[in-house]
Amino acid sequence: MTGTEGLDRAIGGGFPRGGLILVAGNAGTGKTVFSAQFLYRGAVDCGENGVYVSFAENSEVFHKNMKAFGFDFERLEREGRFRYLDMVAVREESISSVLKTIVEETHRLDAKRLVIDSFSAVAQAFKKPFDARIVIHTVLSRITRQTGCTTLMIVEVPFGTERIGLGMEEFVADGVLLFRADELDGRLFRDIMVKKMRGAEILEDKIPFTLKNGLKAFPSFEVRLPKKKERFRPLPDSATKFSTGSSELDSLLDGGYPKGSTVLLEMGRNVSILQYHLILSPTVWNFLAKGACVIVTPSSGVDYRLIKKRAAESGLPSDTIERLLRVCAFRSVTTPKDPHVVEFEGKSIEEDYERYLKIAAEIRQQTGRPILHILGVDTLLAYYGRTDTMKILNLSVTTIREHGALGIFLLKPTYFGISGPLNAIADVHLKIVREHGASLLYGLKPRTMLHFVEMDVSKGYPLPELTPVI
Repeated sequence: MTGTEGLDRAIGGGFPRGGLILVAGNAGTGKTVFSAQFLYRGAVDCGENGVYVSFAENSEVFHKNMKAFGFDFERLEREGRFRYLDMVAVREESISSVLKTIVEETHRLDAKRLVIDSFSAVAQAFKKPFDARIVIHTVLSRITRQTGCTTLMIVEVPFGTERIGLGMEEFVADGVLLFRADELDGRLFRDIMVKKMRGAEILEDKIPFTLKNGLKAFPSFEVRLPKKKERFRPLPDSATKFSTGSSELDSLLDGGYPKGSTVLLEMGRNVSILQYHLILSPTVWNFLAKGACVIVTPSSGVDYRLIKKRAAESGLPSDTIERLLRVCAFRSVTTPKDPHVVEFEGKSIEEDYERYLKIAAEIRQQTGRPILHILGVDTLLAYYGRTDTMKILNLSVTTIREHGALGIFLLKPTYFGISGPLNAIADVHLKIVREHGASLLYGLKPRTMLHFVEMDVSKGYPLPELTPVI
């Protein structure tokens, strides 16, 4: 195993035992954290002792930095499960003795895992690149082959180039991982490119990751099912904000959605219905559980049956859902008689909107509570066109604010140029995107960093689990 579950899944189980793996990338991309985690998790989880050979920093700096990620290497050293070899001052003349020391220490500790940090630092000790190449072969033969250690060799990649080391390490290594730090919509985004992994079936060749509490990789979004279904437990609203129904999303938004506000929930390409419903559903459940009505105008690809199914996943009583949930549908779409469904003609936006407001007023009077309005923008555009849709959405923003309600506008990447005008009238703007199969959420209003979105079913129902990209 690599020490990182998500990466293990992506490369078919982990590194080849006894192999040499190059961990390459620019400075600050997470190579050292990943390599240290490989040793730490190997010792703690697998009972495999490890040796870290550093030509870059002394042991005090290493121990201090790694404690910030929860890695207590000092304890492992006291227990005889880890050894840190400080080779910062190495020179060309002493390379042979250094290599001898590495071999001796791995044998003495009966180590199964070895990290060399970094080859780039070692190569600088040589006057000629040819001599540095000899060291690579020495590491490959004398250390990885003689000791049987699975060895990670860190290689610094200069900024502005994709060339790894001296250009030939890739050919002698069993695996090559390229760590990258880039931007996604102006926010930090990290990923690992699996350039080579001998004997492995590569399921994902680009795996996003974060350095939050160690290195965590996020392969394709995974659907999970609760072991035992439970009834949704609502979260309290504050004096000024509606809870989103998710404690993690509440935290991201400093307490939830402001009362009387409009939220724009925008989806990028290839975002599935389930992925954005994972963000949306807890808010719906939170309103229903408190006796408040939810009126939904579904976006494209969603009908009243799916809306009812999502509501039922809350575990709330069916009579509560039937009494409080309303789904707007158009007569051109065949729908059987259902207490949840409210039909509209879809011809005159003024007549339809007047009827919508009347229904909302009746429900508000019955429940005495603010309403959650969910509007699929693409559906309105398809029936009423851009001009009339924007007119109604602007009126809706005013109506929602007057009644202290909450509106969520759902925007799919169907109509070009609509995001900007909607951002201008929304109080909160969140966007869900999909990158290398992973689901990510971030805020434009308020501005937030990228967060990976996973499905958490530990409470007996699906909730979003958010992990920031740092």
